[in-house]
Parts: sequence; structure tokens; C-alpha cells
Amino acid sequence: MEKIRKSEEEWRRELTPEQYRILRQKGTEPPGTGKYYHETSPGIYRCAACGQPLFDAVTKYESGSGWPSFYQPIMQQNVSMHEDRSHGMIRT
Repeated sequence: MEKIRKSEEEWRRELTPEQYRILRQKGTEPPGTGKYYHETSPGIYRCAACGQPLFDAVTKYESGSGWPSFYQPIMQQNVSMHEDRSHGMIRT
């Protein structure tokens, strides 16, 4: 998929304040509080900004981190991996 290019103002108009903070400003919700953390239904997890499929629920596992964890993306080109140490742990 080709990268979506929009101004920050366009992203602010299209996303909720929480989505903007998480997706555009590298924010996160407190561990264990996100609406998908305890979700066990089958289905596809999609990007909240562009709708692209990211993960299948069958690849979700309990990592103990407090955030949903998946061991495999649906399509590798739809996910980019970045090491993040900003919350006192290594997250990818």
C-alpha cells in the first residue's frame, strides 16, 4: 500500500483526539485499559486512520504487557516495526 500523505490539520479533522494522540503523536493508553485488550472475538484488527487490515484475532496472544499483542501481521507491508523504550520497557 502506498503511504497516505495528509497534513496534520487533515489528520486532526479526521481522527478523534485520542486517535490523533496515539496514531500521530506516539501516545498510548494506560496498560490494561484499551477497548481491545480483553477482546476475544474473532475478526480483523484494522488501522483506525486508513482502515487497512493489520492483524487477525487468531494471532493475538496474552503478552502480559497490558496492550493487545500479535505474533504476525496479516500483510507485512501494512505494518512497520519500531523499537520503543519510552514507557520503561521495550515495545515493538
